[in-house]
Amino acid sequence: MAGLIVGFFVLVLLSGSAIAYLIGASTVIAFLLTGNGEFLAALPQRVLSQLDVFAFMAMPLFILVGDLMNRGGVATALIDLAMSLMGRLKGGLGHVNILTSMFFAGVSGSATADAAAMSNTLVPAMLKRGYSLEYAAAVTAASSVVGPVIPPSVILIFYGAIMGVSVTALFVAAIVPGVLLGITLLLVNGVIAHKEDHPGGANITLPPLLPSIYRALPAISLPLIILGGVIFGLMTPTESAAVAVFASIGAGFFYGQMSWSVIRGSLERTLKLSGALFLILCAIASLSYLLSIERIPQTLAAFVETSQLSLIGYWLTVNLIFLVAGMVMDIKAAAALLAPVFVPIGLAMGIDPVHLGIVLCFNLALGLLTPPLGIVLVVISAVTRVSYWRLVAAVLPFLVAELFILVLLVLVPDLSLYLPGLLGFLGEP
Repeated sequence: MAGLIVGFFVLVLLSGSAIAYLIGASTVIAFLLTGNGEFLAALPQRVLSQLDVFAFMAMPLFILVGDLMNRGGVATALIDLAMSLMGRLKGGLGHVNILTSMFFAGVSGSATADAAAMSNTLVPAMLKRGYSLEYAAAVTAASSVVGPVIPPSVILIFYGAIMGVSVTALFVAAIVPGVLLGITLLLVNGVIAHKEDHPGGANITLPPLLPSIYRALPAISLPLIILGGVIFGLMTPTESAAVAVFASIGAGFFYGQMSWSVIRGSLERTLKLSGALFLILCAIASLSYLLSIERIPQTLAAFVETSQLSLIGYWLTVNLIFLVAGMVMDIKAAAALLAPVFVPIGLAMGIDPVHLGIVLCFNLALGLLTPPLGIVLVVISAVTRVSYWRLVAAVLPFLVAELFILVLLVLVPDLSLYLPGLLGFLGEP
């Protein structure tokens, strides 16, 4: 029976259908094949009850903020600021690429949005300065993974809402891992720049620092509004996202690239993306209902208990599964699908839910960069027209460094837990 369901799932996957239809159709077939067809009558109520979570309201707002800022001229301001800060260093434009992604992550929270934006702006600039196309594309791909890690992060909202973990605690817990990831990428770029004699140095013409800071202030204010309001208890993540929407509109007018047509376009795109996300959530809620009926989570937990899987064995297993899932699935869908199955097992083994969430979401983000199916690699290869496998070879040093950070996060929980613990956010509902 399980083989039939998996076979149907693979068949629909190969047909190119959307992930929501794939999961939904497979779930309905599974209900019928397992003799649970009578439970389909209660499915709508079950799905709506699982979606009735306040934290989910933040997702469309953060998507809207990111789109407004993308259309409102924020990228240019952030690039100028990063260039004025890092441009004179050896391999300066590589540093600028990474630093801009860190700034941009606090606005968009999306790896693919970051990858697309930087591919159209910084990759051509790096080519003009003498960088190879493969390396320029590789730095852009590696740095874009910062997007889903540094808050605001839609994937952290997904995890928090589904698993009943404080989104505020997750946002605060992600700050140190996100900054650590960015610093590690800067170090790797610096080593490669000196080894391969990349461009950069005192003769580079840079934008003046103070005007660059002034022009970037509206862009920088967005992460400060979002995180500052959350950290100091002034706003929930949802409320901070709503305030950030109005701030992003104001920033767009400041840069002279905001209009009612831009706002309308952002609203339309947000509606489409939000609709797609909630369709995925509906499909996954249906699958979760079937799994609970079939007692799959309890069966897995019993298997772990009887097999006496060690803590290290659990981490190895779950990280491998999530890394593969991040390669082949939308990472938000992967988080919503896999977390309810594997997270309770980790909690039963004594792992903190915030620490576990940071590691698993970081892991899924790395899947975007992992060959042979990493979606960020595919996007950047298509946008820059660089050979896919040449891009894979160039990105490997960065990927190894990011995997090292993942191992570090697993082994040193305080990297995730110290800051939220210091601020009193651990243990919040």
